[in-house]
Amino acid sequence: MKKFNLLKNHNRGLAPANVIVIGFLSAILIGTILLILPFASKSGHSAGFINALFTSTSSVCVTGLIVVDTATSWSIFGQTIIIILVQIGGLGIMTAAALFSLILGRRMGLKERLTLQESINDFNLQGIVKLFKNILIATFSIELVGAFILSFRFIPLFGWANGIAKSVFHSISAFCNAGFDILGTTTQPFQSLTNYNKDPLIVLVIALLFVVGGLGFVVWRDIVKVRKFKEFMLHTKIVLIFSGVLILTGTILFLLFEFSNTLEGMPFMQKVLNALFHSITPRTAGFNTLPLNEMTSQSQLLTIILMFIGAAPGSTGGGIKVTTFAIILFTVITYIRGISDVNIMKRKVSQTVVKKALSIVFMGFSLILMTTFVLLLVNAGTFAECLFEATSAFGTVGLSTGITTSLPFIGKLMIIITMFFGRVGPLAIALTLTQNKGSKQLYTYPEGKISVG
Repeated sequence: MKKFNLLKNHNRGLAPANVIVIGFLSAILIGTILLILPFASKSGHSAGFINALFTSTSSVCVTGLIVVDTATSWSIFGQTIIIILVQIGGLGIMTAAALFSLILGRRMGLKERLTLQESINDFNLQGIVKLFKNILIATFSIELVGAFILSFRFIPLFGWANGIAKSVFHSISAFCNAGFDILGTTTQPFQSLTNYNKDPLIVLVIALLFVVGGLGFVVWRDIVKVRKFKEFMLHTKIVLIFSGVLILTGTILFLLFEFSNTLEGMPFMQKVLNALFHSITPRTAGFNTLPLNEMTSQSQLLTIILMFIGAAPGSTGGGIKVTTFAIILFTVITYIRGISDVNIMKRKVSQTVVKKALSIVFMGFSLILMTTFVLLLVNAGTFAECLFEATSAFGTVGLSTGITTSLPFIGKLMIIITMFFGRVGPLAIALTLTQNKGSKQLYTYPEGKISVG
């Protein structure tokens, strides 16, 4: 309550992007304080500031990168804090704050509605509160259904209480594209879903949960309300088409690259199932059914590309977003064809959106390179391992080749910064730092000549 009041009072003089940044920072700080407590760890000793900060950031930013195994290192209290932070991060800070406001029976003012609109990535302010309520109902309903189905596997394996707890935890983690799991053991930590790659129910349910979570709230509304593909918004069409193309292409390529490697010895349909899973999971889900460090170089590079692209705007996923990728692709095609306007499916894309897409790609790519460079400086791993880790952090994916646990202090700090930038958005951070309020340019300079390419 105090946290929401603080955000509400403080955001009166701040732009929505600034409020979102402050909200994420506040949640990370609170999570760090709770996770640093001795009884948050199974050992009864404090996990230490940097490990608590890393885990809190990874949870709020729904990344899933971990420095200690979640199941064997954190107590029930610690695991509960982690999944609550994941739920808050998945919904979005302002959506979570608005939920507390709704529980308290308070009305949201114009400023809060604008900030909520920015957080959800909706196009219209009208009906934003109704959309917010529908998002909450849909989120909790989907997570409940997911937990119910998973319980058919986990209850027989772990008993009623533990099985239900694991079902709820993994349903929330999957839907929020977080990638946290509590399936590790003292003899086999950091296992994710590798021991369950033969179980189609677990693999398909987890995959379906993070696909739905990665579509975005605006896409949900279009699918439920409009239903006819021809009448969908351009945004929805791009998300659905490009997501489908990426999933299909990724499945075929993973099947080819890993057929005689990590997929060797599996029946053909099981190979297809795991190839499909690993085509979807880099789009910010963070779970893995195959050992990433044993994959071919081609598969690791493909994973890096998919992690960079990410999910849809306004979803629980990260990356530059699939719509950004589509706009950049069509911009290049437009230039090659010699057309002045960027057109997608008989709709013109504004220059403002194109410039924003280019800015996001450039800033994201720059951040990944900088993070990779820092990791190499502190000898965190090979170039491929460091690039993989940096892209995973930026895309808030959570996949790793295994170097996260051995990162030195500077390496952990750099990954923390990258996860935060990746979740909030590099452009939102830049706007916050520059206090850019979108002021209009009052004059123009003479055109200068410059050669490129």
